[in-house]
Amino acid sequence: MAKSRLLVIGNGMAGLKFLEEILAVAPDDFVITAIGEEPEAAYNRVLLSPLLSGEISAQDTHMKPRAWYGASGIRLLTGSPVTSLDTTLKRAILANGKTISFDACVLATGSEPIRLNVPGADLNGVEVFRTVHDISRLAAPAKRGERVVVIGGGLLGLEAAYGLQRAGAKVTLIHLMNRLMERQLDAEAAALLKAAVEAKGITVCLNAETAFIAGLDRVEKLVLKDGREFPASLVVMSVGIKPSTRCVAAANPACRRGILVNDRMETSVPGIYAIGECAEHNGTVYGLVEPAYEQARVVARVLAGLDAAYQGTVLATNLKVSGVPVFSAGDFEGKDASHVIWRDAAHGYYRKFVIRNERLEGVVLVGDTADALWYRDLIRSGNSIAQFRSTLAFGRAYAEAA
Repeated sequence: MAKSRLLVIGNGMAGLKFLEEILAVAPDDFVITAIGEEPEAAYNRVLLSPLLSGEISAQDTHMKPRAWYGASGIRLLTGSPVTSLDTTLKRAILANGKTISFDACVLATGSEPIRLNVPGADLNGVEVFRTVHDISRLAAPAKRGERVVVIGGGLLGLEAAYGLQRAGAKVTLIHLMNRLMERQLDAEAAALLKAAVEAKGITVCLNAETAFIAGLDRVEKLVLKDGREFPASLVVMSVGIKPSTRCVAAANPACRRGILVNDRMETSVPGIYAIGECAEHNGTVYGLVEPAYEQARVVARVLAGLDAAYQGTVLATNLKVSGVPVFSAGDFEGKDASHVIWRDAAHGYYRKFVIRNERLEGVVLVGDTADALWYRDLIRSGNSIAQFRSTLAFGRAYAEAA
């Protein structure tokens, strides 16, 4: 009996995780083809900032050598994206003219950086921070110590600013909102992060909306709507991402922000699945690695004929942002709930816990995140913390000894 033909469109972190999962549960059931838009095989995007700063090499970002794909029976095609997907004839057409037929298809196309539609956005020297190829265009100006403006005070913007500063650039980071990482941090935690970022030599300007980017054929300065000006030879836009759905437009799966999927990660088109940043599940598009990995595991089990369903992910951010350990999970604002807060201002440490009905519903940690995963698991389990509430802020060892 002929094996089913399985096509994976996207060879980023989500696509690679799916390949690992399907090999684990159904190693002999499929003839697998994986297609990556970038020339490189899957690499770790989390490491782009240290790559930019020169702390690691491009080789250090690689997740699997190319030989692994062949040894695992996977045909890997890179450097030529899928331009259209024909779900009637079950085939994908690549930019280089190749046609790949399939019986089932997993979309792991990820996301694209958002570019601000402001005057001057098309000047030379306006870049984004998303791929290893973006890094190659940012590294040389940074090493020359040039002035750089980074637009966006979310996670990617902070990582871009930190990498540029470490590489030698004079960096100003501007952010539209009144605090950094407003989606992951409360006001006090964000203020601590801002102080830590500024201590590293990065200028931070909040409540800053870009009016235009000026220059003849190359960036010379950025001007805010309030009139402030920032001389720069490089502007890096890091204002968010959007699901990449271009290649599936002709296939016509139901979309809103992302490609709509059910609990089995199936799209509205039979035989087509979507995972990661391109997928929208129950109204949510996740921009983090952990949900993508959980979704990859579900699709692998579904295709192997096993029971599996994705129930959503309690969002958690556990990262070192510009060198500062930061963690948040759940409902960290916690309106109409009890708050337990522990501070050590001298060392820049902050811990906030949101408690409702003796259950932990949200947490923010800055400076010390050693017990982050334990707090995350408490939120996900919904178990009572009444027995150790008084020692919760001091971490797992103290709480479990109570």
